[in-house]
Amino acid sequence: MRPFHARFASALLVGVLWCNAAQAAGRLEIEQAWIRSAPPGAMMLAGYAVMSNSGDAPVTVIGAESADFGAVSLHQSIEENGVEHMRPLGTFAIAPGASVAFVPGAKHLMLMRPVRELKSGDVVRIHIDSETGDGARADFTVRDSAP
Repeated sequence: MRPFHARFASALLVGVLWCNAAQAAGRLEIEQAWIRSAPPGAMMLAGYAVMSNSGDAPVTVIGAESADFGAVSLHQSIEENGVEHMRPLGTFAIAPGASVAFVPGAKHLMLMRPVRELKSGDVVRIHIDSETGDGARADFTVRDSAP
């Protein structure tokens, strides 16, 4: 059996390593958040933003939600053989220090079944869900064009 001080040193080392690993975390931030205005009665809108990771570990985005919509999903527009298609984006990772832009004609939030009529200037809160459960909330302003 090892002496007490050797066991203590081993336990201390494990604790320090565990604390350092626990401190490494991603930090999701959302900027330039907006929703393209749509005609009255529209049942589907599109949201855009820049999602950044200011933490020191990757952030995995798994979805989004909002009390102002019946469903929120992440999509990407792609062109195949000259035809534009929308595909579910699925989960994606943002590396530390990196950003992912959700812009018209590319990645976007599909905002389905609004629970109220939205007009230019209205603000909607959307939560972006992450694998760790932290995620981030942002206020998305309804606008006629990008900010």
